[in-house]
Amino acid sequence: MTNEMKNELKKVSLRVLFLVVTPKLARRAIDLFQEKNIPVLHEFRAQGTASEGIINWLGLDGVDKSVITVILPVEMANKMLRKLYKHLQLGAPNSGVAFTIRLSGGSSRMVKMSEALQEKIDGASVGRSEMEMAESEYRMIVTVVNQGYSEEVMEAARPVGATGGTVFHSRRIGSEEAKRFWGINVQQEREIVLILAEKSKKKEIMRAIGEKCGLKSEAQGVVLALPVDSVVGLD
Repeated sequence: MTNEMKNELKKVSLRVLFLVVTPKLARRAIDLFQEKNIPVLHEFRAQGTASEGIINWLGLDGVDKSVITVILPVEMANKMLRKLYKHLQLGAPNSGVAFTIRLSGGSSRMVKMSEALQEKIDGASVGRSEMEMAESEYRMIVTVVNQGYSEEVMEAARPVGATGGTVFHSRRIGSEEAKRFWGINVQQEREIVLILAEKSKKKEIMRAIGEKCGLKSEAQGVVLALPVDSVVGLD
């Protein structure tokens, strides 16, 4: 990325907003975005992993989920968090959660689109509300494993503080390159497990997953964590 693009990103201050909800609520959420002429970047279908009896994270045990991602200026992202929280009743059983992650890079087209959205923001910057949590409170733990091992990831994570997660199915590109680099065969079909966890539990969860589902295990997992800027729906 050029220095000019970096300077433009600093002016705009972008966030990636993640919304994890039931498919029914996803339709309502897209309507809310469209009301503000906000382009929805992606909508994914995923599956919940919460164990039986655990509904305090999302209340979505055993059902399909939709994951929507949108890139917005920070003021608009905060505003949309509150709007989604209110209109979708995030945090209630069978609803979902929304959170933002700081964005540090992007294409020139994305920067221009974000600048156009920035111009729509009226008045002063939108501050954080009481329902939002500071960046220091939560982390998003991302684990990539061979197909069929997502439940083992959760079995490792639950005893040390994880209450639920979201699973994506994906296909690996460059398996031969991975074999040469890591010295192992890696399945093309992979699963991505997202766990939203408190910062204080991050290291224990990552360590537990690594010990059970790391690169030297049959799961051949890779674990990383991303800082979460704001979150609603974890009441």
